[in-house]
Amino acid sequence: MHAITIEEPGGPEALVWAEVPDPVAGEGEVLVDVAASAVNRADVLQRQGFYDPPPGASPYPGLECSGRISALGPGVSGWAVGDEVCALLGGGGYAERVAVPAGQLLPVPAGVDLVTAAALPEVVCTVWSNVFMVAGLRPGETLLVHGGSSGIGTMAIQLAKAVGARVAVTAGGPEKLARRKELGADILIDYREQDFVAEVRDATGGAGADVILDIMGAKYLARNLDALAVNGRLAVIGLQGGVKAELNLGALLAKRAAITATSLRARPLEEKAAIVAAVREHVWPLVAAGRVKPVVHGSFPMWEAAQAHRTLESSTHVGKLLLTT
Repeated sequence: MHAITIEEPGGPEALVWAEVPDPVAGEGEVLVDVAASAVNRADVLQRQGFYDPPPGASPYPGLECSGRISALGPGVSGWAVGDEVCALLGGGGYAERVAVPAGQLLPVPAGVDLVTAAALPEVVCTVWSNVFMVAGLRPGETLLVHGGSSGIGTMAIQLAKAVGARVAVTAGGPEKLARRKELGADILIDYREQDFVAEVRDATGGAGADVILDIMGAKYLARNLDALAVNGRLAVIGLQGGVKAELNLGALLAKRAAITATSLRARPLEEKAAIVAAVREHVWPLVAAGRVKPVVHGSFPMWEAAQAHRTLESSTHVGKLLLTT
């Protein structure tokens, strides 16, 4: 089979479409013939040499895929050869075939075609686990989403609205904000020209955001704390703005607030399986009903993964970028 390999860390040109050995389905795994994968920021970090796959995972990039099951490993039940699925991966999505733990499989939801389904697993599992399972967003609360134009952002807006929350988003420029409004965002903040702390406070009568989903890390830490409501929860899922910052513990105590930081890729298989099961129970019915939809900016042949990475790094896209076999 063929896969995108990274012989030496570097720029997009480091991604090479090459012939590699076929994967083998181990205990509790299935083989999936990949129809499509999707590009995530983690793939860029892996390409640059900053984010190695967890032990036992495929060395190739790609944290999600869609396709058809071609073989079942020992101990697998509930799935059959030929089933159309999408999957959360520890790696290996940028390939023609990948071995997947059965607990990380999802059926392609009703109303979504096989290729587009590749846009769902990573973003849905990330948003559901952080915003709902960890931060406990409830109906009537306010969620602030940083990076509202990303795949994560577009999914967070839709899921929060589906459960009856109010959504504030930051994005760069009126065009991206207009698309966020179409998805249901209530409070639109252009981070290039507006202070998100002041805007969120003003829109909530001074209360602040109950939950903040943050991809920036250190750069936004102090201001995120300022923007939090009493009993607010800050969920950090990215470090695009750095890894070290000073934290005012007095302000954290005064607000009785909580800060969590999670990475999905390195979690144990049983934790990933629990998240996937929760997504199937709570999110898949919303997708099937058309209340939540994958947002796809465009697609590239998998062997043009380098161009897809350039597009992601330019931040001109809205939603997901797919790679098709």
